[in-house]
Amino acid sequence: MTIATADLEPLLDRASAGVTFDGLRIDEEDGNYVLETPADEWHDLDETALREALETCEEYVTNWRYWQETVGGEGTARRAFLRWCEHAPIPDAGEHTTTTDGLAVPARYDALREGIDRRWGQLSITARFVDVDDPDGERVYDLWHVDDADSDLADLEVYDDPRDAREIATYDEDGRYRPLKTAPTLVSGWAFTGLSGAELVETVGFLYPATIANWHRELRGNLDVDHWTETAERQTGIYDVIDELPREAVDWMAEACCVDSQCLRRREWGYDEDDDLDVDGGDGPFPCREPCSLVVAAARKWAILESEEEHTYELELTTSELNQLEELIDAVAEGRTDEIREADVYDGANRYRARYLRAKRVGEDGLEATQVDE
Repeated sequence: MTIATADLEPLLDRASAGVTFDGLRIDEEDGNYVLETPADEWHDLDETALREALETCEEYVTNWRYWQETVGGEGTARRAFLRWCEHAPIPDAGEHTTTTDGLAVPARYDALREGIDRRWGQLSITARFVDVDDPDGERVYDLWHVDDADSDLADLEVYDDPRDAREIATYDEDGRYRPLKTAPTLVSGWAFTGLSGAELVETVGFLYPATIANWHRELRGNLDVDHWTETAERQTGIYDVIDELPREAVDWMAEACCVDSQCLRRREWGYDEDDDLDVDGGDGPFPCREPCSLVVAAARKWAILESEEEHTYELELTTSELNQLEELIDAVAEGRTDEIREADVYDGANRYRARYLRAKRVGEDGLEATQVDE
């Protein structure tokens, strides 16, 4: 098969300067060329012989053309992400040293014919060739919710404009606004198909803002982390009080907000540079480099609440009612109240159980409790 001129000519134009990329190497020696791939070697080639030799390396040539001509952007986050999508080695900023292992070109080409699936939070991404029967190296990308990975496209709302992702990311399954875009509440039932690499990165950016950039910073070892004390001390206005939140309360806050069940980011910030939090940071695929705006807003309320004095109260409860209060708190905290059936009166967070407890123990003036300390 003859390689298209559009694929071959840009590579020949760069041959005299030397090419080293994904296992393909071209060097000029004494006016002639050396061509190498992991499988073959050619020496003492003039330009015509080099052209003929390259015709036998179609996959390496079209792979070079896709990454260097179509994608470009050496050292950028978007390029690294697209290479991650197909298990390609991800070089460092200078693209001379491989920082992560990956599939060689022939193995990737075989996989791209079938489609390579990757998961990014609640997103399922498939990288594939535009033409699987006669691949010219050009890739496209499909994107959908992991819950829909086995669904027929006819059953999904199909999009091709990255800007449509903004609306998808705005509300959850119940139509409630999602203030935290990396919460594990992304709605399903949609798909983006045939996206270019640039369109894929843009779409993911609308669904999970800044995650690709921060993932890439971490990959290169230059993730800039702002710890709690740094974040709290730079707040002004109504949020100026959050630096008064007690040290132990920052742990409680992280346990409440910054765990896998609440956010898909992996917390990398601690109390300060020399004082990590006791709470596990999670296993999310992309890092969290600083307390987010949702945490800062909640911290303001907790700082105010923690400034209150503690008192000892006495109230009458049976042992079962005390246990039920614990079950109610747990059900609300874990967001499972909607899962509890009305007929399941054995669950302490059952609606009728909660209403009965309120009728019995909560009067018109609130909970019947007596302060016993002075």
